[in-house]
Amino acid sequence: MPLYPLYALLFADHGLSDAAISALFALWSVTTLVLEVPSGAWADVTSRRRMLALSGVLSGAAFALWVLAPSAPAFAVGFVVWGIGIALGSGTLEALVYDALAARDATDRYATLMGRARSGYLASTLVATLLAAPLVEAGGYVLPGLVGTGACLAGAALALTLPEEPRPRPPRSSVRDTLTDWWTTLQDGLAEVSRTALLRRAVLVTALLTGLMAFDEYLPLLAADRGAAPATTALVLAGVGVAETACVALAGRVARARGAVVGGLLAGAAVAVGAGALLPLGPGFAAIALGWGVLQLVLVVVETRVQDAVDGEARATVTSVSGLGAEAVALGVLAVVGAGSVAVSLPVLLAALAVPLLILGPFVGRR
Repeated sequence: MPLYPLYALLFADHGLSDAAISALFALWSVTTLVLEVPSGAWADVTSRRRMLALSGVLSGAAFALWVLAPSAPAFAVGFVVWGIGIALGSGTLEALVYDALAARDATDRYATLMGRARSGYLASTLVATLLAAPLVEAGGYVLPGLVGTGACLAGAALALTLPEEPRPRPPRSSVRDTLTDWWTTLQDGLAEVSRTALLRRAVLVTALLTGLMAFDEYLPLLAADRGAAPATTALVLAGVGVAETACVALAGRVARARGAVVGGLLAGAAVAVGAGALLPLGPGFAAIALGWGVLQLVLVVVETRVQDAVDGEARATVTSVSGLGAEAVALGVLAVVGAGSVAVSLPVLLAALAVPLLILGPFVGRR
């Protein structure tokens, strides 16, 4: 999505303050938070491929709305639509892939496969980020926004081609039967998280790590605070994308490392990101790129732990519980930035938000 490194700047150029932009991010998170677990249960009772396709369509619609009718109300509606799309996709892909590997007795390849998939996603994001500079120069915010919409629609079409393992479900002859099945699946997934200590810890750690990483939405504003023009912002964020792509490709190997190694990687990454937020543009974003790449790597590892710990049929529901926790934590992060930006500079706020990631290191290190 070429608009990714630019949409915070799009909001600012249309008169929104840092606090107002934080409110939009919060609306986005609340929408996803409310729908996260219900949509996960729905993914366990219906076609996961179709849910992924619908997720892409909704995301593309949000980006088109932003650039074709840029205004505060349109930005808000777009975030709601995007939030719905994210909720539909959250946990759905992970469950689809893990079940497909389980059917082939190959779940030990999950971290490697998802690491490569995440690396491919980040590489595509990198290409989109590099395209953002010439696209915004050629057509303002509209051109990168519409290109992003087209990419979302292409991804939705590709989602329909993914292999999906058949899942045993009770016969359903009416809407009421379907809703009953959904409700039962929702209860089963929540019950599994509550009664299994290992799964509960894995879900909690994943939620904390994912949620605390929510301040990446402010990296374009951090670059602008350092004097970067929109085109330069796109380029420095491309550097972050290069580091992420390279690091995540190693997820399969790191997943087999000792817990202390994973925890140490997280702690080092937190220090790099926190220090980078306080440094000048060049060295600062070099440190952030390295730290953020390692954070993405560790995230794949802890997400794999969640999938390995699921024992029942409600895999997408359980994964969505982790997503729900992540959105709740992300809301706290957005609230801190929104309230703190009135009195504290953005670089200092982002450096402070790296501290909880540092504290989380020893917990991630536990098996």
